[in-house]
Amino acid sequence: MPDTSRPLLMTSLAQPARVLVDPLDGMGAAIEARRWGWPLVLLCLCVSLSGTAFSLRWDAAAATVQQLQVSGELSRLSESEIADKIQMASRKGLVGGIAKGVFVMPLMVLVLSAVLWFSAWLFGVRAPFGRLMAVAAIAMMPVALYHLIFAFCVFAQHTMTEARVPGLIPSSLAVLGSASPRLKTLLGAVDFFNLWSVGLLGLGFSSATGMRRGRALLLMGVLYLMYFGVFSIGLPSMGGGAGAPMAGGK
Repeated sequence: MPDTSRPLLMTSLAQPARVLVDPLDGMGAAIEARRWGWPLVLLCLCVSLSGTAFSLRWDAAAATVQQLQVSGELSRLSESEIADKIQMASRKGLVGGIAKGVFVMPLMVLVLSAVLWFSAWLFGVRAPFGRLMAVAAIAMMPVALYHLIFAFCVFAQHTMTEARVPGLIPSSLAVLGSASPRLKTLLGAVDFFNLWSVGLLGLGFSSATGMRRGRALLLMGVLYLMYFGVFSIGLPSMGGGAGAPMAGGK
């Protein structure tokens, strides 16, 4: 009896990957087949790899000492206590980088699928949740590609700091050196990988629901701007921490 598992596996991998080079025709076929499993696995692996790479190259000593200086704890700690805090920070960075890929990314894809389902209901179109799950997972493949490139770039560095992350892969207009910090935040919305994902979301949503392609692309663009405004502008200005670009991926 012939073994059909390998051709099926190759189809499961090749069909979503085709979307990156042929989104207009490839998206519809991948959505129809509900190919969300392998794109999600690849996303988790790439994000975990980039998090691991950064934690291994991260200069935890400098970052920890700077944080202790800001908090005023540095003068009250012994050398051994400072060394323990540096080691703890390094371990947290490693665990956090892996956890982002293993736990955060699947949750983000699920939340994105729910947002797509709600948007479909709101605009009077319908699609099975499995198709919308495929849309969300496949549309995140450019983000997975970014993290894969980021991991290789980080491994090529001797040390890394948080300040060097934005300029390591200059994919957005935020790398413009002459812009003010506020303008750089706004320019961060014009990011190649994020906009690539938004485009795939629009094409996939159109294929899954039957909504006109232009209308679906416009809808996804508006949702992206809303997301960027909340997580990269609104929450940071309220003291909610650093901005989170699209899907927490970048």
